Amino acid sequence: MELVLLSGGSGKRLWPLSNDIRSKQFLQLLGGNNDTMESMLQRVIRQIHTSGLTNNITIVTNENQLKIIISQVGNEIPIVTEPERRDTFAAIALTASFLKFTKGCPDNEVIVVMPCDSYTDEGYFEAIKNMVECVEKDIADIILMGITPTYPSEKYGYIIPNILDNNKNHYKTVNRFIEKPNTIEAQSLIDKKALWNGGVFAFRLGYIMNILQKYISSNTFEEIRNKYTNFPKISFDYEVVEKTQSVAVVPYTGLWKDLGTWNTLAEELKKQTIGNVIMGNHCQNTHVINELHIPIYIDGLKDIIVATCNEGILICDKKYTENIKNIIL
Repeated sequence: MELVLLSGGSGKRLWPLSNDIRSKQFLQLLGGNNDTMESMLQRVIRQIHTSGLTNNITIVTNENQLKIIISQVGNEIPIVTEPERRDTFAAIALTASFLKFTKGCPDNEVIVVMPCDSYTDEGYFEAIKNMVECVEKDIADIILMGITPTYPSEKYGYIIPNILDNNKNHYKTVNRFIEKPNTIEAQSLIDKKALWNGGVFAFRLGYIMNILQKYISSNTFEEIRNKYTNFPKISFDYEVVEKTQSVAVVPYTGLWKDLGTWNTLAEELKKQTIGNVIMGNHCQNTHVINELHIPIYIDGLKDIIVATCNEGILICDKKYTENIKNIIL
């Protein structure tokens, strides 16, 4: 099998530390092995290797993130760069052409596509193994991962499985999709055993190559990349998944978090202070990250995030950190 890691976006809700160049998946704020600090990208690659899932990893990203990825993971993992951002369908199609024409993978090769910034545990990768098994058994053309919801979120798409499917299987066939419902609708969907769409896809390489050929007819990776603007600017879910008649979902019930806001990221920080910080004895549930050379002293603060770098300074109550998206363009 081949594993494709999607690395895009800017994660500006983690301003000032994240921006167009250093997106959230590159922030080395998580605790790794031996008291080291690692990024979301480094963490997920470590987990892939630890799980024994595969050594065949390809990263797809935009060109301006190439250098930082190499600095974090080295030169051993192939990296496909988009000439421009055209959403996930184009990125996955381009990477599929790389696997087909450059790496020489056969049409029946199982491909798994996943985001590089999900915060998960080892069960996540066991679920991916079940997805691969479903593709190998030709259960469906597209296999999805469905995350067991923990609350009625309006941020995620929902997968509605066929409830009459055999519960003994690792998978269920998919009935339909609902994209970002309101809270009341979301709770109703959860009551009906709906799952969050985790953005993980498994399929055979030939299936996607056939779809790709509708837009660019070529037998070289270079020509497809040169004609990249021929691909529609659309998500993989809309262009492929929701148009596919044969779709199944593998449920996953373990840890799964989007560390896309300071509030959620702070919950996973192993240290209250990172960088040149002096914290007094009267701070509660406060985290400080200082990338500046000058020191910071704080005391008497509760439920606060402080983050400083050359791009700016953030001082915010944790419950208001999502408001950053309304300010930072």
